[in-house]
Amino acid sequence: MRSPVVKLQEIPGKIHKKFLNSVAPKTDWEVLLKHDRALWKKKRKVAVGGTKILIATSTGGHPAITPMESLLAVALTLRGAEVHFLLCDKFLPACLQATSTLFQEGEFASHGPSKSLCDGCFQSGRDSYEPLGLTLHRYSDFITGEEIDVAAKLACSTPLGLIASYRMEGLSIGEHAIAGALRYFARGDFEGEPQSEAVIRRYLEASLRTVFMARRLLKKQGFRKTVFHHGIYVPQGLIGEVARREGVAVVNWNPAYRKKCFIFSHERSYHHTLISEPTPQWEGMAWNPQTDTKLTNYLRSRWHGTRDWIWFHEKPELELSKIAEEIGIDFSKPCIGMLTNVVWDAQLHFPANVFSNMMEWAIQTIRYFEKRADLQLLIRVHPAEMRGTLPSRQTVVDEIRKVFPVLPKNVFVIPPESPVSTYAAMLQCDSVIIYGTKMGVELAAVGMSVIVAGEAWVRNKGVTSDAVSRDDYFRLLDRLPLGRRLDEAVLQRARQYAFHFFFRRMIPLKNMEPRPIWPPFRVKIDSLQELMPNQDPGLDVICDGILEGKDFIYPAESLIDECRNEAK
Repeated sequence: MRSPVVKLQEIPGKIHKKFLNSVAPKTDWEVLLKHDRALWKKKRKVAVGGTKILIATSTGGHPAITPMESLLAVALTLRGAEVHFLLCDKFLPACLQATSTLFQEGEFASHGPSKSLCDGCFQSGRDSYEPLGLTLHRYSDFITGEEIDVAAKLACSTPLGLIASYRMEGLSIGEHAIAGALRYFARGDFEGEPQSEAVIRRYLEASLRTVFMARRLLKKQGFRKTVFHHGIYVPQGLIGEVARREGVAVVNWNPAYRKKCFIFSHERSYHHTLISEPTPQWEGMAWNPQTDTKLTNYLRSRWHGTRDWIWFHEKPELELSKIAEEIGIDFSKPCIGMLTNVVWDAQLHFPANVFSNMMEWAIQTIRYFEKRADLQLLIRVHPAEMRGTLPSRQTVVDEIRKVFPVLPKNVFVIPPESPVSTYAAMLQCDSVIIYGTKMGVELAAVGMSVIVAGEAWVRNKGVTSDAVSRDDYFRLLDRLPLGRRLDEAVLQRARQYAFHFFFRRMIPLKNMEPRPIWPPFRVKIDSLQELMPNQDPGLDVICDGILEGKDFIYPAESLIDECRNEAK
């Protein structure tokens, strides 16, 4: 999972466990509702018996989750839904709250999160939610002692090599367990991690406990819908697996890139749904000079991150002569760009992938270009490897060095710590190859030809060259250099999709206020009236999507005044 977005200069690379508790303030609904307690009590009473929704927060100590999920709970209650919360009450032996940076060597493998994280996590979630007076469920209330024993035995006895493919009643339990363990280590594999087996088995046991708990909770309570953050990893990914099997509608959400914006998706994480999203949802959208200018201005702002929750460099290097000098590349000769992802991020199965993982793609691509002396390959390693909220312990540079102690003369690498502007460097290239980065959306929207090898969201949109097999991928590389930008029709299509991606799928919320430090946002309201229907178009889109199953698409192109303001 991508860590919740934030101004990264405020987050130290090595996070101490005290940091988690010291900067995770609760959402204080006692204060927020001080003028509306009578109205809130009335609305809460009226909502009993309405559409029954479970907000399955689980990890209540995650400071970027509880503000959003408590806001949703209030807004849905005001619209007549009966909302319940779910929190892990120090019950899981592993979860997404845990990362290797928070524990002493061997501590997590031996004791899990119980000694360091669990008390603060549960208390933080409970303190945020209890003032609302909505039903709060705990994990331990929906699992039996026998099931706890079964989870422990299966976690211990399942052969290590079979855990990734382990399934129970059709549920992909092992996939989420492995993804959770990889996230814990911030790696794409477990090489060189002596505690890896113990950690993997902890995540498998946590996954099984979550499945047993969720199955009983959903059957007993009769929820029609469930809402929770992201939809992958442990425990949220497993709750989604069970809910879908039980016929309970699933809604997942995540902070978007733009400030005050969030992405919602039906049934699965946006990692999956944005790839398979039907193109008619955006192909026929209205287009005019205002929408075009709005997109242009935003894409340009991305160079400096001025309109986003997140950016990686305060002063990116834009001067081409300095960039060329630092890299050692000659931009007067044909150059192909290549953009990597964070190695450990969202390690899930995607049917469209033609390589087993990103690093295999990277190594095979370098080997190909080693034989193409007519071209230069410029690899930009994702800055989040070093400057993200969860710095990688397995880096692309190190993995490349294992195979190529000395790089081919025509291959150049911009390391993650470099201030070189990715945008400035890539725009000097003939074409750009990507695996899963959103940069494919941005580059296509400014006319760049993009080859997609992995699970990038721009795949299947009719604007990129999407590899469907290894042979197909290398055939696409054989065509390089192209010597041209996208033709006008494809460029226009790419720009429409980019507008859809950045302004329609990223839904703004008026009452989610950005913060300059962690956590990156907080709820800010003066009265409950602000969360009522017809007060915030973005909140209406989200609530209608949850309650009525409508698409989570914000009609940004029809809000002419907003577009005109952006065009100024």
